[in-house]
Amino acid sequence: MFSLKKLVIGPIVLAVLLAGCSSSAATSNAPGGNGSPAAGGSTVMVKNLGGANGLVAASNNMTLYTFDSDVANNGKSACTGGCATTWPPLTVPSGTTPTAGAGASGALKTITRDDGSMQVTYNGMPLHFYKGDTAPGDTNGHYPGWNIAKP
Repeated sequence: MFSLKKLVIGPIVLAVLLAGCSSSAATSNAPGGNGSPAAGGSTVMVKNLGGANGLVAASNNMTLYTFDSDVANNGKSACTGGCATTWPPLTVPSGTTPTAGAGASGALKTITRDDGSMQVTYNGMPLHFYKGDTAPGDTNGHYPGWNIAKP
């Protein structure tokens, strides 16, 4: 015979397991990020970051960066291998069109990375997170050769 406890806990456990298996419109490998889309399904939006406007991922409000070694509109990112571990790309599932949120008026497109993932570009420049950013609004990745993505 089933106990009341099993009848109550069972559906809760099932809901948690199913929620963990669902997919999202925007994904990331960014620390502090959950990879889930923001309200409205936007991929990127503009926020004030350290006194200036910059792009953030709508999925987790984490700062986005561009790499000086990337060439706009060439369809590739120069950041691969270990670089991509430190600077994870902002990706969306194949077949998904990235969308702009508040303040982001540039062209959003995707490029196919060597691993087959779809990296989001803004005005032709591939977008990356920085693994040293652990909370929304962090700008620890503003290094020589790396810039906060500008709207």
